Amino acid sequence: MMGTITIVGDCGRPATTRDRRYLRSSSPSTQYNATDYHCTMTGSSIETFIASLAAAPSTETAFNPWEASTDVDGIRRNNLSLYLHELLSRQTKILLLGEAPGYQGCRLTGIPFTSEHILVNGVPSLDMFGEAKGYRRSTTCDRLVKEPSATIVWQTLVQFEFLPLLWATFPYHPHKPGNSQSNRAPMSREISFGSPIWQQLVEIMGIEQIVAVGNVAHGSLGAAGIDGVKIRHPSQGGKPEFVEGMRRLAGG
Repeated sequence: MMGTITIVGDCGRPATTRDRRYLRSSSPSTQYNATDYHCTMTGSSIETFIASLAAAPSTETAFNPWEASTDVDGIRRNNLSLYLHELLSRQTKILLLGEAPGYQGCRLTGIPFTSEHILVNGVPSLDMFGEAKGYRRSTTCDRLVKEPSATIVWQTLVQFEFLPLLWATFPYHPHKPGNSQSNRAPMSREISFGSPIWQQLVEIMGIEQIVAVGNVAHGSLGAAGIDGVKIRHPSQGGKPEFVEGMRRLAGG
């Protein structure tokens, strides 16, 4: 018999109707099928890339931050558009490929390896983000949410004055059934689903080097036939090794 699952929204409050539509009560062993996703990469522009991302529906175990259904999703789509256009204009040639969005990070902002705190306050020394540039929060929480890995990443980028493109192996937020305030590792079918997406982004952005942040990303590169550099993911006590890997990458 299935137990009762308490569903909460992105601020830890009772879920909205939209939250409940995608976070249905289910057995913890329930898994989605790859056919639950229908993301088809079409065209070669940032706009068509984001539209393709938005076309995939959320499931009970994976949330699409850019899904084309509400104004809130539109905020995150706009944030991502601003970010990608900014990096394209700066002719960024290196991609840091992470694992997947977290509930305190990209799920809320629409941009990998960021948090509301980074999004709103910006990164002045790199001239990135901030409300003056048009970035907006998608929540109405009383405080700006921080995300540990995002904080480490941007502190390190500032330290080495280095600005790569940031993306994830699986672009959507994988979470436990019925609990949006959780993270889980992406499944193999999710990693496979994400591969053509990051490859399309590489083409659009003119990326020349891909660096895997962690084992999941490195495995995805290998499956795509790419012998990419791997550095330690900053989570789970990995900050020192991540910073050292970034130092080597940035030539610091």
